[in-house]
Amino acid sequence: MNFIYPVAAAATLVGVPAGLALTGGNTQTVMTVSLAVTLAGLTLVARRRPRSALLLSVLIVAAWRSSELIGTGWVWPATAVLVLTVLAGYPRTAVTVAVCFLWYGVAWDWAVEEHSADWVFAHLGGEGLWLTAALAGAFAGVTTVRWRAERDERRSAQAHVEIARDLHDVVSHTLAVVGVHLNVAMDAFDDDPAEARASLRLAQEVRGRAMADLGALVGVLRGGEVPGLTGLGRLAEQVRAAGLPVSLNEFGDPVEVPAPVAIAVYRVVQEALTNAVRHAGATRAVVTVRYAPDGVLVDVQDDGAGAEPAADGHGIAGMRERVAALGGALTAGPNAKGFSVRASLPLLKG
Repeated sequence: MNFIYPVAAAATLVGVPAGLALTGGNTQTVMTVSLAVTLAGLTLVARRRPRSALLLSVLIVAAWRSSELIGTGWVWPATAVLVLTVLAGYPRTAVTVAVCFLWYGVAWDWAVEEHSADWVFAHLGGEGLWLTAALAGAFAGVTTVRWRAERDERRSAQAHVEIARDLHDVVSHTLAVVGVHLNVAMDAFDDDPAEARASLRLAQEVRGRAMADLGALVGVLRGGEVPGLTGLGRLAEQVRAAGLPVSLNEFGDPVEVPAPVAIAVYRVVQEALTNAVRHAGATRAVVTVRYAPDGVLVDVQDDGAGAEPAADGHGIAGMRERVAALGGALTAGPNAKGFSVRASLPLLKG
């Protein structure tokens, strides 16, 4: 926003002499130039003291006009400072000063200069319209800035919620897989030390990969990205290593899938497979992802009993909320062969 002040100063330097020349108010060129330079300087002062700069500007214009150093203009020579005052967060001050100044001009031209009512209306009415347009534009600018700030704040809050869910997903998935390997190691510790060591080694590898995922989430806080479609293969490998055979089938071209949808697909698959390992007692799982021009379909099937977590904002319930936020739908529940999770996500272009 700091660039506005030099622009306003330059506009004042050019606009005041040009406006007085066009309206026939340039009675003394030296006075016209001095007024333009003074008002331009006050626009720079408005960066730190907008109300003081506004008051000085209108008083100076009134002094020049009342002394007949310029022949026209009451409000419009101070337009730049008026706009800057609104942008600085003092709209009431700007409107009050402008209206009072305009009425002062009406009284002066009618009572002192003894112009006719028609003349006063024509000249001051034009300045009033100019004032209204300038302040309306300033108000619109302030409203736009505030709306963008609120929008960015909402997006930031939503991003923090998504990161919290991602952290839950990573930790929950990792604990489930590591827990399976530790149980295997504990059962085989006495009878088969080699198998126990292998299970512990796999648990350590899963832990290492989880640390990488957590590092990716930290990268989000620094402007990075979380795992997306490219991580589906590694996710399936982790679950296979935990003892659950997983078949991953992808159809179509994933190139056009936007990042938010890709992340949601990854998390849906991750949560479904985590549930299959932790709750379902499944012996196999099939993941199918179909990429279409208008959306992505995700289907995760396992032959276990299945158990959908409570709607606490995490797990399948959390995934349902995330998918719905992207305009899609998610269903989860038992079927004739076990348990299934299906999600449909539209592509969010641009």
